[in-house]
Amino acid sequence: MSAVRPTPVRPPHTPAARVAALALSMLLLAGCASDKPKPAPLQPYNASLAVQPLWSAQLGSVEFPLALARHGTQVIAASSAGAIVALDVRTGSPLWRAQADAALTAGVGSDGRFAAVVTRNNELVAFEAGRQLWKQRVPAAVVTPPLVAGERIFVLAVDRSVHAFDALDGRRLWRYQRPGDALTLAQPGVLMAARDQLVVGQGGRMVALDALRGSVNWDVAVGTPRGTNEVERLADLVGPAARQGDRACVRAFQNAVGCVDLARGALLWARNAGGTKAVGADAERVFGGDASDRLTAWSAAGGELAWNNETLLNRGLSGALALGSSVVFGDAEGYLHFLAAADGSLQLRLPTDGKAIVGTPTRVGDVLLVVTRAGGLFAFRTP
Repeated sequence: MSAVRPTPVRPPHTPAARVAALALSMLLLAGCASDKPKPAPLQPYNASLAVQPLWSAQLGSVEFPLALARHGTQVIAASSAGAIVALDVRTGSPLWRAQADAALTAGVGSDGRFAAVVTRNNELVAFEAGRQLWKQRVPAAVVTPPLVAGERIFVLAVDRSVHAFDALDGRRLWRYQRPGDALTLAQPGVLMAARDQLVVGQGGRMVALDALRGSVNWDVAVGTPRGTNEVERLADLVGPAARQGDRACVRAFQNAVGCVDLARGALLWARNAGGTKAVGADAERVFGGDASDRLTAWSAAGGELAWNNETLLNRGLSGALALGSSVVFGDAEGYLHFLAAADGSLQLRLPTDGKAIVGTPTRVGDVLLVVTRAGGLFAFRTP
């Protein structure tokens, strides 16, 4: 059974929590009992891209889809055990270190000045230049990295509640929660700043909140829940969203891929599509893999099919990152696969430490960064 299987959870304090636990156990047991398909063998290819290893660092074990925070030439990372480090992305040299003194459930958020993590005890912990500032309790578990912006720290919990805190002293500024489904997805969701708003995933919907007050500015459905039971009806938006200007493209869990106009709060297009990992996008295309790692590219303008690729089936692919003329995926054996954005042909394959790449590859300037399950942070210089 894969350690990175997306997990549905029932928000706490509901009468049916025992039913949810049973449903979850059945899902996990089914995954263990089934024969996992063998990953597709690596195909020969002619390298057509120059990407060079730059540096590597060891974070400590990472048991969740780690999202790296970045600001300027800083990259901030965290291990499951609660160690946090800011590194110079050009050299890998540590800028500061901190310790949350508890295991973490999600990655770190930072604006370059403040950094924030959430522990398994549901405590939001804030730092400034490695110095702990404060802790605040969050009423539900958190698997999405906090967002730090405008001297505020925003948190999206697994019950889909959204919380805003003052970054300086930890005062709770506002809380938003809409009536939700009984079952939600314990996988990083959509939480980003755009056009002076906070854009969050709420089930299969993308919602823009006023960052100062928490009121709703607009609300757009990307995925439509369907199915005969709660698990089949899960359609939560999977983070991070892929943003190009005022267009944000996102996956709804095992349901759809679509793009939203952030300026108008309007759905541009949505297509039925399975899959559990984040999509990537450039100005022309949106990229993603389904549950079998069959890769698809859609037109970013209208959602028309651009290409399919089945050479990486069942390789446990990560989320997608659009990178210049390429799209990049990590796999469960620690390889990075670079495919041509135009047609999906393989351009380059690079190894890391042989462990699964977690989360979605990250780009900071001309540096590509990936993290493995064993806590290896690898940086590559891109063209």
